[in-house]
Amino acid sequence: MTVKKIIPCLDMKNGKVVKGIKFENVKDVGDPPSFASKYENDGADEIAFLDISATVEGRQTLLKAVAATASVISVPLAVGGGIRSKNDMEEVINAGASKVSINSAAVLDPNVVRECADAFGSERLIIAIDAKLDGDKWIVYTHGGMRSAGIDAVEWAKKAEELGAGEILLTSIDADGEKSGYDVPLTAAVADAVKIPVTASGGCGSVEHIYDVLTRTKAASALAASIFHYNEYTVADVKKYLRERGVNVRC
Repeated sequence: MTVKKIIPCLDMKNGKVVKGIKFENVKDVGDPPSFASKYENDGADEIAFLDISATVEGRQTLLKAVAATASVISVPLAVGGGIRSKNDMEEVINAGASKVSINSAAVLDPNVVRECADAFGSERLIIAIDAKLDGDKWIVYTHGGMRSAGIDAVEWAKKAEELGAGEILLTSIDADGEKSGYDVPLTAAVADAVKIPVTASGGCGSVEHIYDVLTRTKAASALAASIFHYNEYTVADVKKYLRERGVNVRC
């Protein structure tokens, strides 16, 4: 039975952990190293560190914040935001990232996916997909959810896998921050279309939502932020709930 992962997410802006709704109205909630350390102690399988304003502001991700966060944890640290090339990826890895997530740059130039996978291995490369429902299709958005790329999210996930991506981080813009549950149809469609692991993101408001997305889709992991940042649940709470209901998670 596949072991499912629970991944707390640190959305970063100006060096601070923030949280918003549908990628807007973000508010500071704390310091990244302290959050990351707490989450590891609570049983997180991985920590996601996403610099949500780097691409919009045309800059690289915050390397000092990455290094500070990596220095206090031993679980994998997945870093994304503002990464445009294999050189950027190398700098982030050198700062302490275990994996690197690329979004906008990969959509704008898919060759970046192959170049990064060839240079560092597919196992270190995550392609992040931010998607919003448009008619009967989910469309990819870039630049922090601000620009429509006009391409089908499911087809882009398949293409990213072909180019060498090792994982997909899939965020529903429609569900993000709403705390009403993950977009199960979107997650199922993408996870069914690829063989690489898919992490579900956007909309988590309860342990039931995590159970729902991990049992109704082929998602390998569930990412959450608000429920952990505001101490509504701990990672240990989530894993206990899942374990009691037959979901295979690490202790």
